[in-house]
Amino acid sequence: MKFLLVFDFDHTIIDENSDTWIVRCAPERKLPNGLRNSYQPGHWTEYMDRVFVYLGDNGVKEDEMKRTMTTIPFTAGMIDLLGFIGENKELFDCIIVSDSNTVFIDWILKAADFHKVFDEVFTNPAAFSSTGYLNVQHFHAHHCAKCPKNLCKRKVLKEFLDKQLEQGVSYTQIVYIGDGGNDLCPVMFLKKNDIAMPRQGYTLEKKISQLARSLSPVQCSVLAWSSAIDIMSYLKLLIKE
Repeated sequence: MKFLLVFDFDHTIIDENSDTWIVRCAPERKLPNGLRNSYQPGHWTEYMDRVFVYLGDNGVKEDEMKRTMTTIPFTAGMIDLLGFIGENKELFDCIIVSDSNTVFIDWILKAADFHKVFDEVFTNPAAFSSTGYLNVQHFHAHHCAKCPKNLCKRKVLKEFLDKQLEQGVSYTQIVYIGDGGNDLCPVMFLKKNDIAMPRQGYTLEKKISQLARSLSPVQCSVLAWSSAIDIMSYLKLLIKE
């Protein structure tokens, strides 16, 4: 009996968007209008790459970025929840599927000593160049019309489950914890026995409600959360069963 916990990162594990938080490193903590207005829907990764070039051009170094990123607060109750999962790793496999990047997530999890809680992190690959600039790339290519160009979370989840099945691992239940519009695609992939846990008042919860109103509800159960303590209470019930 094993459960799979799938976490989004921004506004789910941490209480902010890591990509917008990094702007605190910019001169006067803001980006020039031309750069800010250069974002095109579905092309966030390319936009962030331009932001990192701007930071590099302004002499922002890796250590300053790291210091800034590790001050992001965790969502209410999340430290308790991750501690609880860490103590019960024999029951939970735990992955992150995020539109952030490997460098940010790695810094934040390691600084708080939570990197061992997660079995795998699926996010946009990033690295510092020899000149000290952070570069970020697309996670993969996909054909899903619903998702941003660089990442379809349903595809990631499906491929992970297929790989696990090949190794003889199947899950009693998948618990999907997220907040954003790009979490809807994987939630629609979940089965009747699974559960989606959207963050209360955020886009994912609103989109799931819209589907229910238009009489095409998701197959899985839905339980909204406002503090990660709500998620922990549910997981404790799961273990008791």
